[in-house]
Amino acid sequence: MIVLGIETSCDETGIALYDTQRGLLSHALHSQIEMHSEYGGVVPELASRDHIRRILPLIKQTLTAAKCELQEIDAIAYTQGPGLAGALLVGASVGAALSFALKLPALGIHHLEGHLLSPLLSTPSPSFPFIALLVSGGHTQLMQVSGVGQYKLLGETVDDAAGEAFDKTAKLLGLGYPGGAALSKLAQQGQPGRFKLPRPMLNSGDLNFSFSGLKTAVLTLVNKQEMNQQTRADIALAFQEAVVEVLTKKSLTALSQTGFTQLVVAGGVGANQQLRENLTNKTVDSGATVFYPELEFCTDNGAMIAFAGAMRLQASDEENQQTANSFTVKARWDLEMLDIPANR
Repeated sequence: MIVLGIETSCDETGIALYDTQRGLLSHALHSQIEMHSEYGGVVPELASRDHIRRILPLIKQTLTAAKCELQEIDAIAYTQGPGLAGALLVGASVGAALSFALKLPALGIHHLEGHLLSPLLSTPSPSFPFIALLVSGGHTQLMQVSGVGQYKLLGETVDDAAGEAFDKTAKLLGLGYPGGAALSKLAQQGQPGRFKLPRPMLNSGDLNFSFSGLKTAVLTLVNKQEMNQQTRADIALAFQEAVVEVLTKKSLTALSQTGFTQLVVAGGVGANQQLRENLTNKTVDSGATVFYPELEFCTDNGAMIAFAGAMRLQASDEENQQTANSFTVKARWDLEMLDIPANR
């Protein structure tokens, strides 16, 4: 079964073809970073318009790269939410139109489900069950994953997510958009131990997160310092160390509380090298194993949507695989509210 995946939840247009027999056939991605950098953040209307311009050429590009004809596709998966409503509508409408025209089953995929399943595209890959640390854009969550569609929320951020804190702290340090990657790069030049920032909710006794106060602590520190390149790097490193320590401890606590021995890390912040090194070392010490998606699949992409769609279609009854005669998008969508596939 070949599934066409369409991702347009925010500022990246991602298209992919996934074959349940041969794996990922091809994928293409267009990032809007250059366009939005002029404004210091994502402009929703501009994002939607750019998706309209890019989506059909990218579908053609992906088909050509896979040496696949449109008629060879067996199903279509598109991101239904959460995300920017206008951006989601572009992908959903194209996916539904192709489904109707080609008489193919189509299904809307939860953006975060795509992320948490994305490490299964890599080798080695985890098996169910596992704990997933989702650190994607506006989300920081720990999920217990027992199977496709079987997700239990263990903890989440109560204010700014880790990705948001990275971007906002980067702005305080005068870095460009997107700030998270720029801050991580600057932190590599930092001097360890010069600054010590708080670890919010590190010992809260639960698995929730809070990074808004950490951002405020950076603001206070910046206002007290004579800023130069080295000071900025030292603050960036201190901030990154604080986030990494909190994410690591909460993840290990989730493993300990559930008795699980596999941890999956997914989402844009999951590409952070210090986080990867720290989690890898700590999980080995505790007897657990951590899995990451390939770096190219940490950010939003079509491959994770095509893969999640394929897994859901394989887990559902054929009678429930219907052509999309209508569609909706969900700008806000609780991952725990997903329907479990019919035969699970």
